[in-house]
Amino acid sequence: MKKILVAGIAFLMSLGVTMTVNAAGDAAKGKALFAVCVACHGPNGEGNAALHAPVIAGQEDWYVERQLNNFKAGIRGADPKDLYGAQMRPMAMTLTTDQAVADVAAYVASLKPVKPATSLKGDAAAGQASFAVCLACHGANGEGNKALNAPRISGQFDWYVVQQINNFKTGIRGANPKDAFGMQMRPMAMTVATDDIAKNIAAFLATK
Repeated sequence: MKKILVAGIAFLMSLGVTMTVNAAGDAAKGKALFAVCVACHGPNGEGNAALHAPVIAGQEDWYVERQLNNFKAGIRGADPKDLYGAQMRPMAMTLTTDQAVADVAAYVASLKPVKPATSLKGDAAAGQASFAVCLACHGANGEGNKALNAPRISGQFDWYVVQQINNFKTGIRGANPKDAFGMQMRPMAMTVATDDIAKNIAAFLATK
């Protein structure tokens, strides 16, 4: 087992993935740091469709940490076509230490998940069938699976789900060689052949 673990770490390092030990987050300290996030994501992490800010309330801390660090490092949000990711990068950079990132992530995870309004016309029943390819990692209800590095994707704006599927498909997201887990997601996104299928999946996740 030890040899397998060492080999796995070596493989990720060969891809340029930085291996760090996450600091324990302090949600109370994270609440103060979250002030910079409120303008877009809302005081309760409920998101804002008008500002293209997704729901983040209740997202797991390990995933929030990863994405904040990806934004900071230019692994995410640096593609010229990723206009909204580019808006997020400087916000992530205000968190100057690993501890600050961990604290904000802990606070975000402590927020009560919300059920956002839907805006797309998708077929939830059809989306459940199409979601079959996703559930092995993300779970039957989109609840996520840390062991598989798959975040919770239920309880999210439908437009954001479609946007991110398309970002993975086009390489706006997940094409950076340092984004090992995003690269795993790209071929999965490519199985979503049309926008209508993406909308159906989003509609299904909105019911969870």
